[in-house]
Amino acid sequence: MHDQALSRREVIVGAGALAALAGLAGCSGDGDGAGSMGVGDSGSAAASDDLLAQIQERGSMTFATEGTWSPWTFHNEAGELTGFDIEVARAIAAELGVDAEFAEGEWDGLLAGLDSGRYDTMANGVSVTPEREEKYAFTDPYAYNRIVVITTEDSDIASMDDLSGKTTANTLGSSYATLAESYGATNTGVDDFNQTIELLEAGRIDATLNDEVVFYDYMEQHPEAGLKIAAENSEPTHVAFPLRREAATESLLSAMNDAIASLRESGTLAELSNEFFGMDISQA
Repeated sequence: MHDQALSRREVIVGAGALAALAGLAGCSGDGDGAGSMGVGDSGSAAASDDLLAQIQERGSMTFATEGTWSPWTFHNEAGELTGFDIEVARAIAAELGVDAEFAEGEWDGLLAGLDSGRYDTMANGVSVTPEREEKYAFTDPYAYNRIVVITTEDSDIASMDDLSGKTTANTLGSSYATLAESYGATNTGVDDFNQTIELLEAGRIDATLNDEVVFYDYMEQHPEAGLKIAAENSEPTHVAFPLRREAATESLLSAMNDAIASLRESGTLAELSNEFFGMDISQA
């Protein structure tokens, strides 16, 4: 869940991207998009007040994602965007009868784009936190994850409490940064996980926090790395899709929850989890 200040550019992937951007003009709930959809068309006017109707009308759903955070969202050797979040998003879009389109960018830019209505939601391992729930309406969880403290092998950090007075690095505004700071660490903002690891291995920080499954994925790809899990958070985090908290997203929230339930019942979530993580994190 990945939870990158400084967002700057987003790359819209897919043939329907231009149409998706045009269709999102009215998603912020301020009514600006009604004219672009045809004032005299009652169906389009209704769609301007309902995000699910907009999505169905244009035939695509836009998910914001980083694309640099394996195994949640990344590019494979062929350069194709994939990962657990990406494939879950595609499966949900299929359940809704539309295509999944993806906009890539850095963390904070994804949130800003969601807030402004450029994107319908985020597929980026977003953790549900009380602070985020004040602003966003979250779907039911589709994954459950454990946050761990990653250090070099010679580190003396052995518990979450040992983070007090230490230096860490994580994307600004991420649940990892917030958790580290709550234990007294000083966090340095970075753009992605790879930059974090570079700082850690160079000895410029004491630790970083991230998902347990991300650590094991990294170690599988870099078995020579002298890193370890020094401690872990006691409670698993809930991973879900955030939507703008407004009346226009209520029907989409319900439809996505139905889709998640269907994918869980069919075993699709478990299959995708095992494919990308080597374990099933779709169940609490």
